[in-house]
Amino acid sequence: MEIDSDKVIYFKAGFFVINQTIACTWVVMSVLCLIAWLATRSITSGPKISRWQGLLETGIAMCRGQIFDVMKQDPGPYLAFLGTLFLFIFTSNVMESVPGFHAPTASLSTTAALAVSVFIAVPVFGIMKKGVLEFLKNYTDPSIIMLPFNIISELSRTVSLAVRLFGNIMSGSLIGGVLLMIVPLFVPVVMQLFGLLIGTVQAYIFFTLATVFIGSAVAATAETGRTKKGKEEK
Repeated sequence: MEIDSDKVIYFKAGFFVINQTIACTWVVMSVLCLIAWLATRSITSGPKISRWQGLLETGIAMCRGQIFDVMKQDPGPYLAFLGTLFLFIFTSNVMESVPGFHAPTASLSTTAALAVSVFIAVPVFGIMKKGVLEFLKNYTDPSIIMLPFNIISELSRTVSLAVRLFGNIMSGSLIGGVLLMIVPLFVPVVMQLFGLLIGTVQAYIFFTLATVFIGSAVAATAETGRTKKGKEEK
């Protein structure tokens, strides 16, 4: 049993390589695109909506509610990015139970890419809200001495995001595979169900942590804006 899906090569031509991780990622993307098409092909504002539209609206409402609970402000600007993260991770983890499918989130290369996306999104949203200079001042708060520590903190939490998701999903897949070889009946089924639960929880945790990291950058912005407005009124 091959543990590292990055080493399972399906096609190679020079520098162009398609391994199991990439192939399974494309499968997840295709599934999400299909669901999005089914959910949006007949959208209506009337009282009677399709099941797909109901599912879509429920998911959006849940994401918006969670983002607002964390950030305490309009979730609109962050919904697309954070919602996509959750849907991709959740779908990848759930599809792990499909025979022959290997969750992309069980590969460190995928989880690292997701973590880097969050790492980039934090300053992007912060700068969009506050401006470059005001955002960079957060790294020297409360004094310039804190600059290297704040930078290390940004890097360490990015590594933590990647390793946490990778470790939990990969270990679940490995344990399920080992049990399938040793006890090929009831125990693997229970472990698959347990893996679905863990996969859902891990998607939620990644989504929540990404929301917290982005919210921390934006919250400082909002606070600064309120302070300046108060001074102007005085």
